[in-house]
Amino acid sequence: MPTIADRPPVVERRATTSRRLAWLAAGVAVVAVAMLLSVALGSRSIGVEQLLRALTTSPDALSGEDASAAKVVRELRVPRTLIALMVGAALGMAGAVMQGLTRNPIAEPGILGVSQGAAVGVVLAITFAGANSLDDYVWFAFAGAALAAVLVYAVANQGRGGATPVRLALAGAAINALLASVIAGVLTTHGATLDEYRFWQVGSLTGRDADIAERIWPFLLAGVVLVAAAARGLDALALGDDVARGLGQNVAAVRITGGLGAAVLTGAGVAAAGPIAFVGLAVPHIGRALVGGGHRWLLPMAALLGAAVLLVSDVVGRLVFPPSEVPAGVTTALVGVPFLVYLVRRSGVRG
Repeated sequence: MPTIADRPPVVERRATTSRRLAWLAAGVAVVAVAMLLSVALGSRSIGVEQLLRALTTSPDALSGEDASAAKVVRELRVPRTLIALMVGAALGMAGAVMQGLTRNPIAEPGILGVSQGAAVGVVLAITFAGANSLDDYVWFAFAGAALAAVLVYAVANQGRGGATPVRLALAGAAINALLASVIAGVLTTHGATLDEYRFWQVGSLTGRDADIAERIWPFLLAGVVLVAAAARGLDALALGDDVARGLGQNVAAVRITGGLGAAVLTGAGVAAAGPIAFVGLAVPHIGRALVGGGHRWLLPMAALLGAAVLLVSDVVGRLVFPPSEVPAGVTTALVGVPFLVYLVRRSGVRG
């Protein structure tokens, strides 16, 4: 009986493409369901008919319970859902790019110091610029993330060979430690800053409105363009720098483009929602299991999975202890820690 290995190459490629398209379609469906749940569920659950009226009917034409539900849906849950969609997709793609650039299976967006840079921006903004709202935090967080990414790359690029994966990881660890010290120093000397900062630092979608979405989407779009441009080069880098050069890839350009794209995506996501843990780590591994390691397939799959994971985590956080909420950053960490333990066990070193 013929086996899969006996298939002609063209037939095998078509079967692989069909399987990948099927997984992408399934990912779109999961994200759509997660968005519906995000809009409908919370401390106040809204039925399907009431939800449809809230989304399709002018608020002026509604009254009573319908008017109240429409206000909750339009002003609170729809913006929150859109931000979760964008941030989850951004972190998923950034994690896939980071793992491709460093060839490190446990790399995630924070490896380049981007998350810590955003945190420094927020701390300094609260302490010295009087920032006291999410609208103020966004710009400072993004500026801090961008500066941290540039600093890490500048450090890693010193010397012969340029910014190799090992140098990027080491430079990221060093800059992370430096920025963590800056944060600790400011927080220990300014108690009022700690009170403000701790609500942002845990990673949450609570209180995010349409203005935040409007501010971050241009940066997310720019990041998507950059990582998409680097996708083919990332596939070549997986074979090693020398092989990538032999295939005609400009290794330095791929690293700069991919790293910049990942930094922009992470910076925008962290600025909007705070440091959300483990999405950038776990999602790329799930994506590779479904569509393979080719980044032209992995990046859209990681975007869909990241969005779905963050949306579902946010919904679960709203339902666990109503009317209080568990921040999305806490929920994703609870899911991510067992996954990280699984990765460590699977890739354990034998003595």
